[in-house]
Amino acid sequence: MPTAYKRILLKLSGEALMGDGAYGIDQGVVSRIVAEVAEISRLGVEVGIVIGGGNIFRGMAGAASGMDRATADYMGMMATIMNAMALGDAMRVAGVAARVQSALNVEQVVEPYIRNKAIRYLEEGKIVIFAAGTGNPFFTTDTAAALRGTEMEAEIVLKATKVDGIYSADPKKDSAATRFSKISFDEAISRNLQVMDATAFALCRDQKLPIKVFSIFKPGALLRVVKGEDEGTLVHI
Repeated sequence: MPTAYKRILLKLSGEALMGDGAYGIDQGVVSRIVAEVAEISRLGVEVGIVIGGGNIFRGMAGAASGMDRATADYMGMMATIMNAMALGDAMRVAGVAARVQSALNVEQVVEPYIRNKAIRYLEEGKIVIFAAGTGNPFFTTDTAAALRGTEMEAEIVLKATKVDGIYSADPKKDSAATRFSKISFDEAISRNLQVMDATAFALCRDQKLPIKVFSIFKPGALLRVVKGEDEGTLVHI
């Protein structure tokens, strides 16, 4: 089955792993995500994944409550390592070859991020899960996704969300809201559409790395995206 992309970078939020729960990890949701990733991997798509940590700890929230921002962000990075380990283990159980690499040095549990090794893993057909964001405070996992996507020479960043694309207005509040099939970076900026944080968005735009926003909760959406079907919203130059 032909696919539109050979190598992708999938951005998964920590919240995506908790399903309907208030926090933590829903193993049923994780298993479903693993099954969908495994499906596109079997088609020959090379998959890198950047995982967030918002289901366990969010740095911005910690900073807002009076915690030192850098400390809060490092705690958030460690939360992403836990999520990456859970996702990697779920892949092991499903018989999917995966490797976890961390931007923070915690070699007792996962290997450090090494670009050339990560690229080799992708070429071997292994899923590579990138943990700990960029390894620096004050940068979000959206920025990590843009950075790793660029470093891995991915063809596109797939931003998995709870909404099936970018709309002209909030579809929950405005029944007349329509989904964009495609939108340019410049138009997204002029409309002030919050696709990703500003640093991540600017990096993707400058590197001419397109972004596809889609719903990870919509069964089969990931497969339709990599097949190039009209699923989600493509942000392009």
